[in-house]
Amino acid sequence: MDIIKSIEHEQLKNTIPDLKVGNTVRVHVKIKEGNKERIQVFEGIVIKKQGGGVNATFTVRKISYGVGVEKTFLVHSPLVEKVEVVRVGKARRAKLYYLRERTGKASKTKEMVGARIENKEIVLKEDLVEETVAEVEAPATETVAENTEVTAE
Repeated sequence: MDIIKSIEHEQLKNTIPDLKVGNTVRVHVKIKEGNKERIQVFEGIVIKKQGGGVNATFTVRKISYGVGVEKTFLVHSPLVEKVEVVRVGKARRAKLYYLRERTGKASKTKEMVGARIENKEIVLKEDLVEETVAEVEAPATETVAENTEVTAE
């Protein structure tokens, strides 16, 4: 089991976006067309989040030319370039499937009053950063201990 977890840990992104159900997001996705590669933007409401680890996904829904379109993205996929939060929505459910039957203004979530639009990211991999910080802090605590001994005499 440890071998599988170590392989999965290598595949995880260092930071992932802090997504909440009900938020309106703009997902930048890499698309390959022949030999060319471009970035396409998909903007819509996050209707569900599911899974964990490498298999974590989120589904975004938008209405395009009167037709509802839903796309499911892997959080740790290398094809997902970045995710921007456009609006902070107010949701009281974990899955917003009821938006599928709604059209027009009714298909939007209420906006959180006074909420700041922040593109927060959750840091998953801090192994190298923590080691260097621990090395820097260790000598500083020793010098403080020496100073207190001198003043005590």
